Amino acid sequence: MNLADLYQRALNFEFLTIEEGMFLFEQAPLTELMYVADELRKKQVPHGKVTWQIDRNVNTTNVCIANCKFCNFYRIPGHADAYITDMDTYRRKIQETMRFGGDQLLLQGGHHPELGLDFYTNIFRQIKQEFPTIKLHALGPPEVAHICKLEKMSHHDVLVELQKAGLDSLPGAGAEILVDRVRRLISKGKCGSDEWLAIMHEAHKLNITTSATMMFGHVETIEERFIHLTRIREVQAMKPEHAKGFLAFIPWTFQDVDTLLTRIRGVHNLTTSEEYIRMIAISRIMLPNVKNIQASWLTVGKDTAQVCLNAGANDWGSIMIEENVVSAAGAPHRFTYKTMQRAIKEAGFEPQLRNQQYDWREIPASIVEQTIDY
Repeated sequence: MNLADLYQRALNFEFLTIEEGMFLFEQAPLTELMYVADELRKKQVPHGKVTWQIDRNVNTTNVCIANCKFCNFYRIPGHADAYITDMDTYRRKIQETMRFGGDQLLLQGGHHPELGLDFYTNIFRQIKQEFPTIKLHALGPPEVAHICKLEKMSHHDVLVELQKAGLDSLPGAGAEILVDRVRRLISKGKCGSDEWLAIMHEAHKLNITTSATMMFGHVETIEERFIHLTRIREVQAMKPEHAKGFLAFIPWTFQDVDTLLTRIRGVHNLTTSEEYIRMIAISRIMLPNVKNIQASWLTVGKDTAQVCLNAGANDWGSIMIEENVVSAAGAPHRFTYKTMQRAIKEAGFEPQLRNQQYDWREIPASIVEQTIDY
């Protein structure tokens, strides 16, 4: 294989094979890989701004029977710390989020064995009734799959009911690595890779926009990362013409503090900053049909995420007014709306507030800067 030929094919928005992608990842000089990815970013996102968002991650429950080996957040049923979030808490957190300039809740939780479709549709309807402007970016594919199993319903029927109740978009949670060998080792209780992808395809057919993620730096091989990328782009290629499908792709690194994966299997996140930057660039190159590539400042920090803006990334995600799951495994980084904009400017770009659909927003005149101690 020839690097120059692969660069040109990438710049022509061709689908590179797994083998070709791996060759680039392992053989291309970082500066050249960043250049190609940056050129693609300029073509796909010609306005040149770096988008960001204000939303809040609120957990519906911490009860989960999936037993993921990388998660310190969940509690088993009956645990003293187990909870289900009540409406008073949602109400308080939404009001606070709106004061901080937020327009969305990212609602996720666990695989609670007793919480079925009615539980979620009732929550969605009540939130929408009281806060009609708040968007609900809610329930990753594993949670949808769990509801389907509890209710003995199809993916389509569950998604239709959730959509009618107020679901606006579907986050890319629970993807980890979309290879079942890996999933059996780290998240055996979740849906398999085929079901994750099938739920996303069904969401696209219903015109529900989604995002896709990849958690790497644990037990996966390099080849399995590329299998993951090609499966994402294949599902994106299958979306109906009217649908937007995957709006963004977000690769993030395994956080290993006190996780079972680290304590029992001795697995540590050894991802370097250079490797993460390479993965951002490769994501842009391998996913020519996904417009937005997001750098995970939460897991890699400000400095590395800033470099990613010259390596194909065009988005910095949300300031995440509240985030409990990844932080529970050691992610220490935090931003406010002021420090988020400052960091983007330091990297040489103009920050642009957006919503989940990547439409631009003005920063509310009445915005209050949140503290980062929550």
